Formats: sequence, C-alpha cells, structure tokens
Amino acid sequence: MEKPKNKTLINLSTKTFIEVVVLLLVLMLAAIVLTYVIPKGAFGTLSDGTTDFSVYKPVEGAKGIPIWKGLLAPILVFGSSNGLTLIMLSLFLVMVFAAFQVMNDVGGIRSLVGAVAARFRKRRTLLLCMIALVFMAFGAFLGLFEEMLSMLPIVTALCVLIGYDSFTGFLVCIIACGFGFASAITNPFTVLLASEIIGANPMEHILYRIVIFAVMYALLLGFVFLYVKKLQKDPQSGLTLAHDEALRAAGKADERNAPAQRDEKRIRLTYIVFLLVCLLLIIACSALSALRDYTVVVLIAYFLIFGLLAGFLSAKAVKPVLKSFWKGIVGALPTIVFIALASSVKYIFDEGAIMPPVVHSINTLVFGHSPFVVALVLYAIILVLEFFISSSTAKAILVMGMLAVVSVPLSKQMLVLIYTFADGYTNVLFPTSPVLLISLSMIGVDYFKWVKKSVPLFLLNLALVIGFMVLGIVLGY
Repeated sequence: MEKPKNKTLINLSTKTFIEVVVLLLVLMLAAIVLTYVIPKGAFGTLSDGTTDFSVYKPVEGAKGIPIWKGLLAPILVFGSSNGLTLIMLSLFLVMVFAAFQVMNDVGGIRSLVGAVAARFRKRRTLLLCMIALVFMAFGAFLGLFEEMLSMLPIVTALCVLIGYDSFTGFLVCIIACGFGFASAITNPFTVLLASEIIGANPMEHILYRIVIFAVMYALLLGFVFLYVKKLQKDPQSGLTLAHDEALRAAGKADERNAPAQRDEKRIRLTYIVFLLVCLLLIIACSALSALRDYTVVVLIAYFLIFGLLAGFLSAKAVKPVLKSFWKGIVGALPTIVFIALASSVKYIFDEGAIMPPVVHSINTLVFGHSPFVVALVLYAIILVLEFFISSSTAKAILVMGMLAVVSVPLSKQMLVLIYTFADGYTNVLFPTSPVLLISLSMIGVDYFKWVKKSVPLFLLNLALVIGFMVLGIVLGY
C-alpha cells in the first residue's frame, strides 16, 4: 500500500465550511426570534399518550425560548427526542467517510472507477442515464437518501475520469436520489408511512405515481445534459474546477504508484464485493419492515468492520490502513457541525412551542375553499414545515396525523401525494437539509451557487408538481 496522502478524500475548504456555518447560524438566530413573535400553543393528548391534533389550545403568558437555550441548541439537540437519530446519522457519516478514505488510499476507488470508465468511455451518455435512473429508483422505491452519500465519491470520480466533472456526478447521484425520493412510488418513509397514518391504500393509483416518476426523470436528465453540453463547449464553465483538478492529480499519482496487475485484480474484486454487499444490505433493510428502523445501525457496523477488513485484504498491511481510517474520521468531523446546526432549527421551534400554532393554521386556511385551492394551501404549508423539519418521518407523523382528523375536499391518496411532493424536492434545495450541505461541501460548491444554478430546474419542477396535483384532482386521484 502506498503511503496515505495528507489530504483527506472528503476535503472541505475553510471558505465553504465558514459559509455553511454562517448560513445555518443565521437560520438558528431567526428561529430564536420567531419563538418570541409567534404565539405559543399545544395540541391535546389522548389517553394512550399520543398527540390529539383535533384539540388545540393557546399557551397564555409563555415567553420565547430562553436565549441561552437557543444558543446552545446545537449541543442540546443531541439530548432531545431526536438526539439518538442525529447521533446515529453522525456516526454513519463518520464511518462511511473513514471507510472510503481507506478505499481511496489503497487504490480501490481508482481501480473500480478505471474499470468502469474504460468500459463506458465511448458510451458516456448511456452511463449517465443509467446512474441517474438507479439512484432515482433507490429514492422512489426504497426511500434512500442519506445512505447515498457513501456513493458520491465514486460517482464523482467516475464522472471526472470519463470527461465530465464532479458536479455532474453530484447531479446523477444525490439530486437524482432526491428527485426519486419526491417522485415516490413505494418510498416507505413518505408514501407507505403517510398512507398508513391517514388510512389510505398505498397501491391505489400507483400507475399515476409511475408516470410522475418518468416525467421527473426526463426533467432531471434534461437539466444534466444541458449542463454537460455547456461544459463540453467551455470546460472552464464547470462549478467544480478546483475539486476536479485535485481528483485528476490524485489519479495520476495513483497510476504512478499502481500495484502489480495481480494485486490490482485482488483490490478490485475486494471492493466489488464490499460495495455489492453494502447495496444488498441497504435494499434488504429498506424492504424488510423488521429491519427498516435499524438500517443506519447496520450500515455503521458494516462500514466499521468490513471497511477495515477490505482495506487489510487490499493492502496486506494493518498500520497504514488504520492511519487512513483515522484520517477519514478526522476529515468527516466538520459534517457533524452541519448536522447539529441544521437540526437546531427544529429543536428551537419545539422548545419554543410554536410548531403547534403553525400546524393549527391549516385548520383555518383550508375550510370553505375549492379542492384546487386547498391542495395549493396544503402544499405551501408543508413546504414551510419542510424548511424547519427535514425528517420525513417526523413530518409524516405531524402532518398526516393532523390531516387524518380534519375535513378537506381531497381524497386520502391526494393528501399523500401532496405531502410527498412537498417533502421530497426540498431535500435538495433547502439549506436545512444536512445531506445537501454535506454533499455540496464534498465537491466544493457553495450553497448559493447551487441555488442560482438550479433555479430553472426547480421552477420547472414546481410547475410540473402543481400540474400533477391539478390533473390528479380532475382525474379523481
């Protein structure tokens, strides 16, 4: 094994880190202020201890969240009801980054990416279509999103090697998965969970959701190939020039230090098995309800144990692999700051007791209006909630639990569709999405640069979403 380089695979620039932290701090401070502006309230409680969304009462004389508590929210949030989930997500990211640092340093990424690039070098368009379809299907059918961060380094390296850039890899990996998550067909965290809460049949009208998936896939591909076409005309127009140069330089260094052909085959086979087993675990845990809640825990253990074992088998050495693993852990630590700050906004809202009055406003806004107006109002309200609550499960319980007891002129299937639309696409747009911020920082792209670049994509997406809601109501969805 060649000596590990000083630079980590996940390398966040100081500028990018500061920009993201400042953005999230501003949002956190704004949330603190809102707890002093919005009147407090609370929902009722049923005999079994669950929330009764049909009963709402204002909380008189309550002040906003204590300033000290709001400022310490990034720490206190790990001790909240969502704390265990955040800790598991943080551990998952650390283990993923550490395992892929080892994979990079022993030559696993170079070996795999090189083999795929050689096979598809003359069929690059087909390759992009295939990658985008696979990742979109992961989101639509299995509800995967955070887990796909583990695939981003490989996809970006592959796109750079076949003549594109890291941003192209980001689009066909993370953005494709996010689009699939929103164009959900059997997503267990949106379609299945929301349907169960509200009492809808998730298989009813599934063909309509498949049509939506196909249209959104075409929209994403159109955006990808417009970017690629511009990139081919002017390579300097790419958004990840510095990151791509670093990848190419690292690739050339790896080629000079490439192991013997026999060792190369062993390394490639080791990591093919490593990644295939990883994908099978993700699919199995997502498909089996008994394992679904333990997906992240299983993957943490897998990347810790087999990430090291794959490194040992590839390098035939222990000490340098352990050094690489530790280097990956250290390189991943800034991402935990992103998770803590992004999650603090919801914590502040919960502690300030202003989420119930925000949700309760649905009751007063939807009555007496046409189904089209009600659909748009619900969509807008869930979008607002999405900004503060990135967790799909938490939002499903909150929103669908409330919609299950109110009377609106929409079918249960349409309510699930509206919720799915509002919940998913924002995961790759709003700055309170830790996965978006982490993936952007991994390829060295500023958040505001991403927003500026993606405006046409999301405007078209919004038009299609509204069109599908209107068409669904007309067709009796």
